This record gives sequence, structure tokens and C-alpha cells, in this order.
Amino acid sequence: MESHARSIAKAVTYRVFGSASTALIVFFFTKNAGASLGAGLADSVVKIGLYFLHERVWDYISFGRPKGHPPEYEI
Repeated sequence: MESHARSIAKAVTYRVFGSASTALIVFFFTKNAGASLGAGLADSVVKIGLYFLHERVWDYISFGRPKGHPPEYEI
């Protein structure tokens, strides 16, 4: 099981790449730097939260884990 801090770090680094690509795509179509930076920032904030939630939910799903080793949960 991964720690919450590790999940957050993975989400942030992944989103840096994803949000940069979103900003570049928006800039390509609009030629508006403000709009592209705003879209990249909004994309980053929303998707970091969604990725973190996704990681936490999958911690409770046993699919693909070895049998006989129940996950340890933080309480």
C-alpha cells in the first residue's frame, strides 16, 4: 500500500506533464497565452484531486493483488 504522500507526489508530477500538454493544445487553437495558462492550471487542480481519489479507491480493491495478503489500511 502506498502512503498518502506518495500518491500526492505521483499525482502532482503526472499532472505537470498532463497540464502542460493541455495548455499547449489550448494555445495552439486559441493563440491566447492567458487562456492556455488558465486552462492548464484548472486542469491541474481538478485532475490532481481526481487522481488522488482514484488511487485511494483502488487501495480498497483486491483485483490484481496476490491472494492471502490483505492490504493494510491506515486508521
